[in-house]
Amino acid sequence: MLHRAGDREEARNRLSELWHEIGPQGDAFHRCALAHYMADTQDDPRDELDWDLRALEAAEHFVTERPDGCGTGPRQPGVAGGPDLDPDPGPGPRHPLVALRAFFPSLHLNIAADYAALDRPADAHAQLRRARASVSALADGEYRQSLRDAIDQLQLRIDGAAGQMP
Repeated sequence: MLHRAGDREEARNRLSELWHEIGPQGDAFHRCALAHYMADTQDDPRDELDWDLRALEAAEHFVTERPDGCGTGPRQPGVAGGPDLDPDPGPGPRHPLVALRAFFPSLHLNIAADYAALDRPADAHAQLRRARASVSALADGEYRQSLRDAIDQLQLRIDGAAGQMP
């Protein structure tokens, strides 16, 4: 709420307190979400990239190190999915893994935007490829389409800045 109200510094301070409270061995799902929000409060694009990479690392750790003992073993980092993931779990609470599965395209998109802001188009393109691969694992719907649109827009912006045709 603080960030949305325009108080980036106070939002950053409070999120930092939570980050230290959770600690490096804390729940990966919570570290992912917190780092994702922390990235948005940064003023320096390098700091934003650092926090977005932390969010991705935590998400990949959660997916590959399944704390609930379920699953079929390690997964390809950055591309969540697999036979034990029901894309429509039905009514009731959703497992955090389902939420993270939907988070991967956004994480890769944010990292691509960070690299674009740092004038690193090759790295940005690599992250856009990962975003496209992970968005295809999502169920059809408004969220999936909004991510595809955002990926396409960033692709056009990067290619335009480089003087390339998409």
